[in-house]
Amino acid sequence: MNNDANNRGDLVNGLKRAGLGLGDVVYLQVSLESLKRSPSIEPDWELCYSAVNEVIGPEGTLVVPSFSFSFEGHEDFDTKHAASAGGDWGASSGFAQYLHGLRGAIKSKDPNFPVVALGAKANELVDRLPNTSFGKGCVYERLLAAKSKICGIGASVVGTPFLHYVEESLAVPFRYKKLFTGRIFEEGQPRKYSWVTSIPIQASNGFPDGSRIERLARSNGLVRTACVGSSEVASVDCVALCELVEREIARDPWVTARGPRGNPLELENIRTHAKTFAIDLSENASMEELISKLWRLPRDIISDGYDSALHALSTQVPMAIHEYPTGSECWTWIVPEKWTCHEGWLETLDGRRLFSYADNPLHVVSYSLPVDREVSREELFEHLHVHPKLPDAIPFVFKYYERDWGLCCSESLKRTLNDDRYRVLIRSESSYGTLKVGEVTVPGRSRETIVLCAHLCHPAMVNDDLSGVVVGLKVMQSLLKRTDLRYTYRFLILPETIGSVAYLSHQKELIPRMVGGLFLEMLGLRNPHALQLSFAGDTELDRCLSRVLKEDDPSGWIGPFRTVVGNDERQFNAPGVRVPMLSLSRVLPRRAGDWPYYPEYHSSEDTPERAYSESLGESRDLVLKMIDAFERVQIPRNLYQGEIFCSRYGLNIDVYRNPERNRALFDVIFLIDGTKSVAEIARICGASFESVHSIIEELCGLGLVDCGNA
Repeated sequence: MNNDANNRGDLVNGLKRAGLGLGDVVYLQVSLESLKRSPSIEPDWELCYSAVNEVIGPEGTLVVPSFSFSFEGHEDFDTKHAASAGGDWGASSGFAQYLHGLRGAIKSKDPNFPVVALGAKANELVDRLPNTSFGKGCVYERLLAAKSKICGIGASVVGTPFLHYVEESLAVPFRYKKLFTGRIFEEGQPRKYSWVTSIPIQASNGFPDGSRIERLARSNGLVRTACVGSSEVASVDCVALCELVEREIARDPWVTARGPRGNPLELENIRTHAKTFAIDLSENASMEELISKLWRLPRDIISDGYDSALHALSTQVPMAIHEYPTGSECWTWIVPEKWTCHEGWLETLDGRRLFSYADNPLHVVSYSLPVDREVSREELFEHLHVHPKLPDAIPFVFKYYERDWGLCCSESLKRTLNDDRYRVLIRSESSYGTLKVGEVTVPGRSRETIVLCAHLCHPAMVNDDLSGVVVGLKVMQSLLKRTDLRYTYRFLILPETIGSVAYLSHQKELIPRMVGGLFLEMLGLRNPHALQLSFAGDTELDRCLSRVLKEDDPSGWIGPFRTVVGNDERQFNAPGVRVPMLSLSRVLPRRAGDWPYYPEYHSSEDTPERAYSESLGESRDLVLKMIDAFERVQIPRNLYQGEIFCSRYGLNIDVYRNPERNRALFDVIFLIDGTKSVAEIARICGASFESVHSIIEELCGLGLVDCGNA
């Protein structure tokens, strides 16, 4: 170790000339290679810290990057032993490791961009961070609030993550938020975490480049510099740098990227060789044709296959397509990346291919990470999924948010895998894209809305939930021919869960006008219909649709919320939304032994052969009957006071000759008070809807009742 006083003195003086002083909060980057080239200073971390500490004093705070990119690299993160990145950041990480060994130093828990802090404000800057690298409450926002200085010893003062923080806060077009998941070890104990980090698009145009900002900062006198040997010490005030970046990004949003500027989606589509699947549909295609043309497409939640399927459906009805870019905040959710799988397979070492993505897209786990290597049988089996009940089926497995690589095959095939080693290839990539929601609207007299919904995702499967899509489409085609509708109807075709969240969070003004809804799924099966009630369970829509199901499908059954199926109806019924959405399916009660839902669920056996035309047609007709019934929902209001003098209006029914009819009439009369619908009155009376409706219509004709609509 070299403790030469002149070396230390040179650095102290350089730091002071560069603008650092007592009490400063300093974000420091150090280039190890630069220091090695300096004739005056050796790469001595103790000397370096001692010099900085003398300049900022006991009231100052030092923050040093220790970047590991652990979650980005799909690795565990250890707050004590995370590996350091390369380049200037790697050099600073070496200094950070030294600093972390000093008493009182604190390392942040960010698994991608951790820092080490030491000094008076260390706790304030890095303790209890939210799970975001550059979002609200992050280290860099705290550094800005503390009016800190960025200092570089042989390193850039602009090419730091602080710049990414400003970029994210200004929503530059070439960066997007991404959720990373993994394990963080603290005191040797692992715990699952998720962390949000904004990243640039992978097209070369989006590569980070702070050189233009650095030149402007220097030419505007914002950067103070001092020479130390053959190296340079420089500093810039965070507030001043932030103001400069904000002004320049307002002029040119691509100023901090390599460029040239472009449409990020188009740039990424070019890079990933985006594919459009040719789908030729007949005009007014049948449900059977729609299924046959669309079911095999790789319809992952954000993918070329999904987009092609939605575009094909848009040729059948007038459709608005809403797009939500990757990284968009949707309440607590973040829109994920687009996923493209170019190819994937498992081979023996002598080149015998056992199965491939080309055979069936279910062979590769949806959103699998790429892999191309030889693996042991033991490791392969850790990533090879089979169906729990169907030995000859390929399961549908997805890892949208907890990323890993994976393959799927039948249990029968897996039993034949006896070699010690295999070759695995999955050529996939994630990229910036847009989540798409198709919306078909049929206006009615009222702006109050009934929402139908079905999800289009799930590759190479039919009942879950392409069946719901085609039934909903045919319902809307029927409604488009009508001009007498009371309510407005919207049919949403979307990716499961995240599609509903994206739509609702960006269409909040529509929520108060949503009277209720119906999710459609698994409707090609031969089972009786199952109606799952809304979260409230006792709305007029719940009562009306329940009555229609009992009348139209006596073998059908009804269950409370979250006891029949689980799908996007959850998002509509959720807190802060509370739209009473029911769901209609053809699943059996759990006691039937086919749980979950039906035997072929989430497997390669969910094919068109198991989506029966008569079932689809019956479900379409049932939905239309439900709509007709709700269109006729009335809440009659009495225009009379006291008991009606029935003889005056010719309503008298002899109690001796027809006691049941007499009692029914007066039961109805006593329940009409402007608070109960016709269906509710019928339920209370134990009478049919039609008989009660006819009595009320007669009373309306006599001017005794206002048959107003709900």
